[in-house]
Amino acid sequence: MSIKEMIQEHPSVGDGYNDQLGEAVKHAMYGAAIMNSCADACLAHVKEDRSNCIRRCLDASDACTAFYRMGSRRTGHNVLAIRAMGLAVIVACEECKEHCAMHDDAHCRRCVRMCDEVIADVTKAIEGLKAEG
Repeated sequence: MSIKEMIQEHPSVGDGYNDQLGEAVKHAMYGAAIMNSCADACLAHVKEDRSNCIRRCLDASDACTAFYRMGSRRTGHNVLAIRAMGLAVIVACEECKEHCAMHDDAHCRRCVRMCDEVIADVTKAIEGLKAEG
């Protein structure tokens, strides 16, 4: 199953499919899950305070969730709101990445890589939306 195909098949999209937005939606979905899982894994590190890292992971996960939900809705093309949420995702993922980069465990390293992918894809999508809107 493909979210990109689902968006592309939407009756309001037709020939106006934005591949950059489709890719950003897909990675935001994955990012939400990875960041949420990283926050949970950080909870297991009971010998050190990771509250700031956990908070940043959860904020980024929630921002990614909001973005993929808004970005996958194509009726009405609310480009301004999608762009604004995209900017929030970039900020949240940059902060998440900064905190996860302080830890040398596999889940935080994976989260850093996911943040990089989400930031890159959402940035491209926002640029594409500027031309569209």
